[in-house]
Amino acid sequence: MISHPSRHCTVELQALPSRIGQVRRIVSAQLRYWHMHSLIDRASLGVTELLTNVHLHARPDKTCTVEIELLLERLTVSVRDHDPRLPVVDDAEPLATCGRGLAMVAAMSESWGARPDGESGKVVWFTLPTCGGLAPVTARPPRRLVEEVPAAVFAEAEHAVDLGSPQPAPARSAVAG
Repeated sequence: MISHPSRHCTVELQALPSRIGQVRRIVSAQLRYWHMHSLIDRASLGVTELLTNVHLHARPDKTCTVEIELLLERLTVSVRDHDPRLPVVDDAEPLATCGRGLAMVAAMSESWGARPDGESGKVVWFTLPTCGGLAPVTARPPRRLVEEVPAAVFAEAEHAVDLGSPQPAPARSAVAG
């Protein structure tokens, strides 16, 4: 089930590898719709890490709900599952191939945390600031100032190059056809 109120999006799913990619695309599309292009990479990375944790660790099942919410100047991404055990940030060994997901979420987010959700579940969440994310991608670049050039410079260039006698340009219509 997917709901799309104006600044809120919820997706329910089984945290399986193929579904995690789909949710990442949904989050990216929703952020594009909200003109939050600058948050797409970090939100996609964070939701991928949280869903991977559900896939690897949640019991008794992999059912979960992803929620993204835009309030004031903050985007909150949360994942709710049915496993009451709260996650623990481990110090991964230098050559370990896993165990860094929550540390990455902590590093790339403004804040993050986990809380119990009733007696049989939890919510793991992170926030991203939206400062600067509201400008549309098509915004004009800042204007460049052009240095003034005195007319004498152009007169000198004209004498340096033999322009010959000026030839009138042929007349052309501005209308194609």
